[in-house]
This record gives sequence, C-alpha cells and structure tokens, in this order.
Amino acid sequence: MDAQLAVIQMVSSDILSENLEQAAGLIQEAASEGAKLILLPENFAFMGRHETDKLALMEPDGEGVIQSWLADHARQQGCWLVGGSIPIAAPDGRCFAACLVYDNEGQRRARYDKIHLFDVNLAGGETYRESRSIAPGKLPVQVETPWGQLGLSICYDLRFPELYRHYAGAELLVVPSAFTRQTGAAHWESLLRARAIENQAYVLAADQGGLHQNGRQTFGGSMIIDPWGQVLARMEQGPGWVMAGMDRDYLQSCRKQLPALQHRQLD
Repeated sequence: MDAQLAVIQMVSSDILSENLEQAAGLIQEAASEGAKLILLPENFAFMGRHETDKLALMEPDGEGVIQSWLADHARQQGCWLVGGSIPIAAPDGRCFAACLVYDNEGQRRARYDKIHLFDVNLAGGETYRESRSIAPGKLPVQVETPWGQLGLSICYDLRFPELYRHYAGAELLVVPSAFTRQTGAAHWESLLRARAIENQAYVLAADQGGLHQNGRQTFGGSMIIDPWGQVLARMEQGPGWVMAGMDRDYLQSCRKQLPALQHRQLD
C-alpha cells in the first residue's frame, strides 16, 4: 500500500495552548489534502525559555493533556500521527523526550525515548545541555504500519548511523527535530540524505524552523526524502507543512537494483 506522507514544521513557543492550536490546524490541512502519515517536530507542544521549563509540563506515561491531544487528533483526522517529542516523566526527576505514534483510530502504537542527548559547545558560545533535564532512552523502537516498518529517532540521533542499522529493512524512518541554525546549515540535509541512501528507506524529517522566544534559532528545512536520496519535498523557514507520496514499488526497485542491505558484512 502506498500513502501520502506529510511533515509539519513549527516555530513553537512557551505557550502550550497556542502550539497545540497551531499544530491542530496544520494537521487538519495536511489530512484534508490526503496525508495518511503525519510527523510533528521535536518539542512541537512547548519550547521553553529555559531548558528545564519542560519539566513543569511533563506527563506520566499514558495520560496527560498532550498525549490525549495526540490521540484525539489522530482519530479525528483519520491518520497515523507521529508526535515529534513530548516530555514524559522519568524516575530521576528529569523527563524522557518521547516520540509517540498513534494510529488512525487514536490508539498508541509505539513510544521511543531519545537516546542521544545534545550536550555540545558550538562556535560563538552556543551551548546546550539536554542531559540536565532529559534522561536518555536505551532502546531503538520500530513499529508496523500499513505502509511497512517505521523506525523512530529524534534530532541528535541523526548523527549516529548505528541506530538506524537497527532498523535495516524498514521502509520508513522519522526524524522529528529542533536542529540549530548553525548545525542545520552545515549538516542537516547531508545527514538526512545519507540515512535515506544507506538504509534505502523513505525519510521524514520535521524540524522547528525560526526564531524562538528563548532566542534560539532553529534551521527549518523540513523534508521528505526517497530511498534513492532524492528530496521530494522541502520547506525552508516558518510554520507549515509539505507532503509527498510513498511508492513501495519504487522502494523495492531501489533495493533490487542495488542490494546494499543484503551485502552487509559487519554488525
């Protein structure tokens, strides 16, 4: 089965209700144009002024305002909805950055917790310490969808190809993100196309894209890439969405022409 795939780009603020309202409108627009699998960006519901602000909004696993909202909108729009990342309470007082997948009936099908945390010192004094507020996940997660296996990841995970090798054979990979402008300009498209090419899969990347209230500038460039590494749809800055079709026959043709996944020699 083929499908229309959509990625949503936002410039999320520190006001939960406004972010959810904007996301709802974008989901509805994409679904009305035929999207059956929709990806939201990392931190779609909340981008605080400080890294630890999200802890005030973290939810217990399985219940809460954001989780109910995701389930309701997946069901209302009749689409599979991949919820970027939301804060789910961790035992140590931090949160997990959890990517949740809901089917078209609003049932949760998967939860993936971000494994690789963005603790970096960039040029110009731009510094991030996600580990102060986020506990790392431990396991790769993939889920069966009507269009094949879907491998889950979040933002900084993109730099670790060994994670995606756990998903070898999956037809779809998602990368909800809040890439910085600096790192995005240098590496975003290159890394995404590499993950698509080496895994011969469709890659959906939904990014934050603009200037946030905390002064952070995110890159944007949300895109959908095919198994040959071609960018099918891309959005630059600002809120919105783009859509592209998935062609499973084409995917299988790519893998048949160049059976790299079968030729792997190392684990």
